Amino acid sequence: MPKIYHLSSCSTCSKIIKQAEEAGISFEKQDIKAEPITSAQLDAMKELAGSYEELFSRRSQKFRPMGLHEKQLTENDYRDLILQEYTFLKRPVVIDGFKIFVGNSAKVVEAMIGELK
Repeated sequence: MPKIYHLSSCSTCSKIIKQAEEAGISFEKQDIKAEPITSAQLDAMKELAGSYEELFSRRSQKFRPMGLHEKQLTENDYRDLILQEYTFLKRPVVIDGFKIFVGNSAKVVEAMIGELK
């Protein structure tokens, strides 16, 4: 069963979950605010995604106030920031075996539903 890392308070995540469930896809769900991701989970995501930067959301409301837009961030910086603040994880993240789908773009959601159906 695929696992989805999401925020229950995020309307976009909820919409994507509903859309997938209507297509017959069931998920093991982890609300990353209620149950923060572990370093082992993040490391496993990175192995599938290719980098921590790929998992990092620059749309987080904390990105600019923390001055991160003015810094040259390293892979370790991305990892540490995601572990410190759940909003820095690009959402949702869906993992099914060796496949990972990161983010909420229409292209990613369409690919995820097509693969998992």
